Amino acid sequence: MNDVIRVIPDLPCMCASFRRASRALTHLYEVALRPAGLRATQFTILQVLSRVGEVSQGQLGGILAMDSTTLTRTLRIMARQRWIAERHGKDRRERLLRLDKAGRDQFRRALPAWENAQAQLRHKVGDERWDGLLKLTNDVTTLAAKGGGLS
Repeated sequence: MNDVIRVIPDLPCMCASFRRASRALTHLYEVALRPAGLRATQFTILQVLSRVGEVSQGQLGGILAMDSTTLTRTLRIMARQRWIAERHGKDRRERLLRLDKAGRDQFRRALPAWENAQAQLRHKVGDERWDGLLKLTNDVTTLAAKGGGLS
């Protein structure tokens, strides 16, 4: 594909631009994380759980802005690997998730590859633009998640 398209055209749609950037970044991180045996989504879940501790599946989906079906499928795979542990909350329907020992170990093994990808990308983008992009993406995610619509 890179041989066919030498200049990537700008897209006037914010959604299309963010989705295209997301796919390109996902690919970059997946290549970096592949030797550790992780997908980018799995690493992100491990990272979030390492930061927040125990959280409900609904809260995790909200943090990640991820639909329930995709999250459930990914969590099932991670539970089989014993990377996450779950227990029922006060309501039997509520699932509380946390890192299991194997998940903490897997996260620690993958962290250097992730840090390397982060550092390389940050170097190419530049510190000021990097910080601005992180703030922008966090702000857009918050606005889109809160708004649920444009009106």
